[in-house]
Amino acid sequence: MTDPINANEIQQEIFAIIAKQAKIDPAIVRPESTLKDLGVASLDAIEVIFDIEEQFDITFPDQGPNFDNDTVQGLVDAVLKALADKGNAA
Repeated sequence: MTDPINANEIQQEIFAIIAKQAKIDPAIVRPESTLKDLGVASLDAIEVIFDIEEQFDITFPDQGPNFDNDTVQGLVDAVLKALADKGNAA
């Protein structure tokens, strides 16, 4: 039996990953922010994606998040969807 997906906990973990990569306080990260808004450069954004994939044991599709335009909430939603898809496949 697996634990149900807790969206708030997942959001907080993603905020922490982004904050660590951007070297900012996690409290600064907001759902409506983009990675670009938070000062995350393209290469760092790729590292954020790798860290998130590793943390949650998921893989984003090749057409993953758009770092300049997608919000942090969009990234959270993508993780939740990937986790739900993974749960359905299990």
